[in-house]
Amino acid sequence: MPSLNQIDVYFSAQTCQDEQLRDKTVVVVDVLRATSTIVTAIANGAKGVIPVGDMGEASKISQNIDSEDHLLCGEKDGVKIQGYDLGNSPLEYTRELVSGKTLIFNTTNGTKAIKKSLGAKELLIAAFLNIDMVVETLRFLDNEIVIVCSGWKGRLCMEDLMLAGNIIYNLSDGQMHPETPDGAKVAFSIYEKFGNDLESVIFNSNHAVRLKEIAGTEDVSYSCRKNTTRVLPVLKEGIITNRHVEKTE
Repeated sequence: MPSLNQIDVYFSAQTCQDEQLRDKTVVVVDVLRATSTIVTAIANGAKGVIPVGDMGEASKISQNIDSEDHLLCGEKDGVKIQGYDLGNSPLEYTRELVSGKTLIFNTTNGTKAIKKSLGAKELLIAAFLNIDMVVETLRFLDNEIVIVCSGWKGRLCMEDLMLAGNIIYNLSDGQMHPETPDGAKVAFSIYEKFGNDLESVIFNSNHAVRLKEIAGTEDVSYSCRKNTTRVLPVLKEGIITNRHVEKTE
């Protein structure tokens, strides 16, 4: 297990540079909704998810993949992109729709955070939905860990900070090391204070309020659920797939 002084948190993808993530274990978090959607898609049998930075990149990739084997997915400013097969609601990504499919995925914040992290040694996708699997995996990786919160257009999001804090809290068995970097201390402290009222805190966060106006409350409730799946989505060679990590002593 990495030392707790080797765990840091960036509050949005815009607050870190690519080189600060290079060769580290990076955990990307976008609770509302990109990483919750990716975890759900993988859990429901998606063959893989290709994260892209914009619609132009998505279109270029889709032209080179068999149309029967892929779906074009994503949103802009919370709204499904016109002409796409699916938006960014995890509830859309049912087994009937995504099983066996490769998803080309483009979102306002989450996929941009993933693209920024391409130089990572390991890149894991985290949501409350698979938090135990993420924590168990991190315990067996001997490398510096950076949790990248996607945020909202450069601004901090409470739900991402809560998940980052929950991951660190569980990794540390609830005991913060005094030499832990400030970003991780803040996330840990926020989760320690509000973790028992997690869903209520997230429901009243700025991003959740915006999202409820666009898509209602179901996505928010769903994304607050813990450990509904044991999948571990990881990025390798440009595509996110499920990886089972064997535990070693």
